Amino acid sequence: MTDPSLPSLDALKRQAKRLRAGLDEDGDFLTHSESLELIAKQYGFRDWNTLHAAVGNRPPLKRFQLGSRVKGRYLGQTFTGEIVALRTMAGDHLRVIINFDEPVDVVTFDSFSAYRSRVSAIINQEGVTAEKTSDGAAQLTMEAV
Repeated sequence: MTDPSLPSLDALKRQAKRLRAGLDEDGDFLTHSESLELIAKQYGFRDWNTLHAAVGNRPPLKRFQLGSRVKGRYLGQTFTGEIVALRTMAGDHLRVIINFDEPVDVVTFDSFSAYRSRVSAIINQEGVTAEKTSDGAAQLTMEAV
């Protein structure tokens, strides 16, 4: 049985690659195998093979699916809606198009309004965009209902 709290194999391999590159910049050479072994130890496993077995060849997390009901915040405004389009992107990201149940006013200025009833965004597996608003909050955060 796989542990859902562990990152995917691809994510673990990317971590090992970043570790190796970072140490290489500091003048410390590490083989790819050695970096995989260090990543395994960071997660509390004896070696890479044990971590690999714990993660398994599971498919990516399918938290969001076409037709899923979602709720969250878009540009600071709460919403509920439905995922009407979904596409897998590189790096465990998803492009989603959400139809809001009720239009969301995306302008905070009192004498002007601009309502959106559909939005397209690229989210991570937790349902959060990398893009931020001017106050540093994610443009979109969502979760399954």
